[in-house]
Amino acid sequence: MDQLALLFVLLLGALVSVPVGDRFGLPAPVLMTLFGIVLAVADFVPNVDVPPDLILPLLLPPLLYAAARRTSWRQFAANRRPIFLLAVALVFVTTVCVAVVAHTIVPGLPVAAAVALGALVAPPDPVAATAVAGQLGLPRRLVSILEGEGLFNDVTAIVLYHVAIAAAVSGSFTPGRAALDLVLSAVVAVAVGLALGWGANRLMDLLDDPTLQIGMTLLVPYASYVLAEELHGSGVLAVLTTALFLAEYATDADDVLTRLTGHAFWDIVDTLVTGVAFGLIGLELHNAIRTASGRWGEMLGWAGVVLAVVVVVRLVYLLPATWLTKRLHAKRDYDEDIPMSLRETVVMWWSGMRGVASVALALAIPLTTDDGSAFPDRDEIVFVAFGVIMGTLVLQGLTLPWLVRRLGVQADTEREKEFEKSLAVRAAKAAKRRLKEIEEVEELPEELSEQMLRRAFDIGVRISPDMGDEERREAHENRVRRLQRVRRIQGEMLSAARHEVLAARSEPGADPEIVDRVLRHLDVRSLR
Repeated sequence: MDQLALLFVLLLGALVSVPVGDRFGLPAPVLMTLFGIVLAVADFVPNVDVPPDLILPLLLPPLLYAAARRTSWRQFAANRRPIFLLAVALVFVTTVCVAVVAHTIVPGLPVAAAVALGALVAPPDPVAATAVAGQLGLPRRLVSILEGEGLFNDVTAIVLYHVAIAAAVSGSFTPGRAALDLVLSAVVAVAVGLALGWGANRLMDLLDDPTLQIGMTLLVPYASYVLAEELHGSGVLAVLTTALFLAEYATDADDVLTRLTGHAFWDIVDTLVTGVAFGLIGLELHNAIRTASGRWGEMLGWAGVVLAVVVVVRLVYLLPATWLTKRLHAKRDYDEDIPMSLRETVVMWWSGMRGVASVALALAIPLTTDDGSAFPDRDEIVFVAFGVIMGTLVLQGLTLPWLVRRLGVQADTEREKEFEKSLAVRAAKAAKRRLKEIEEVEELPEELSEQMLRRAFDIGVRISPDMGDEERREAHENRVRRLQRVRRIQGEMLSAARHEVLAARSEPGADPEIVDRVLRHLDVRSLR
């Protein structure tokens, strides 16, 4: 099996892992990691030959962009305090604790190399956290916090990592310069992200074609990441800034086809890239086995200790941080999402799985320093990092569904229904207002006006059936049944039309482009 065949096997596994995970109640990223481990121990599967410096630029931009599309700038701004405590402060605390322990237990490990190890295992993976949380029916506030933490903690961790690597390679470290680098990296990233977001928004208006616009959204995350890195900024923060800008300003309420197609496209990209990323994590078992040859007991012990530190520090930090956040939240009426109970805090703790970014940073550690000598304890750092990643992904990922069920942490469905109902009412009122505006400038027959008024009400009832009274709901249900019958008959008629047009494609003299154009018209009609 060559590298290309291995890639296609991972892509196939990414697709299959989704229904299998749904069937057995297991997260798809964890299944892909286990699948990668199975491939890693198979003799006929080659070692993965992907340059470490390409892993982050290839995998992170689309994954971050897909995750950021599910949130909003308002949600981030409202949750800035929990995100800061988790994505910035907790990363610093974890890095320091891991560095101290690693420097103590690994003989001869320099402080700078220990800090690099701490930085690369500190950030929980945004893809793993959101993929797992999204399947468990957790309260929306918990999912929002996990998404915010996962999206922004890589920024802090990667900057710390680069500072530590530079210190280990050069042999010198200046705290003031490191702090300045952190600030400049963030400023450059935000500037690049906003500039590219604005430019992409203008360019998509000019393109005015769903295919071209969606293609642009695929290019923009890569452009944002690469340009920010070239200017010594944070590529991760630049991608997030661009994604949040486009989510806020590049949405046309009436561009239905582009929105539906875009959602489908990014769901596909997210599924495939996530599967490949976590499959690669499992495949890295090859390198871990080679590194630990003859030293299994010692190196497994180091990995186990660092894993314990990572897990325990998160719990010890979350308990007072959650208490402090709730106290501040009670004093000031912030519109923010916070854990409301100890059980939710425990779920947040156990959701701290490491993943793609940690693997990429571990593999990107230089082989040599500036003086030509080998990077200190590189093999040991990579093995310990891999042990932490596998331990959190497999142990926490497989047991998190059980823990959620055991603790009974579930979404507040009543609150969600109330919010959905309020949106339905607003949608129906907006439709009625527009109908009145039309009636002021156009003379509508009374029968047509009453029909349009019923349809305005139906807009809301279709979203939330609970919005109307019993009589109206019954009348709506009768209309829905009648409409369903009409749609069924119309659907069968359109199906017959599509089959006839498709049959014409194979006839002598038929122009396939014209056939496809007519078929697209029928498809859009069916969608409507």
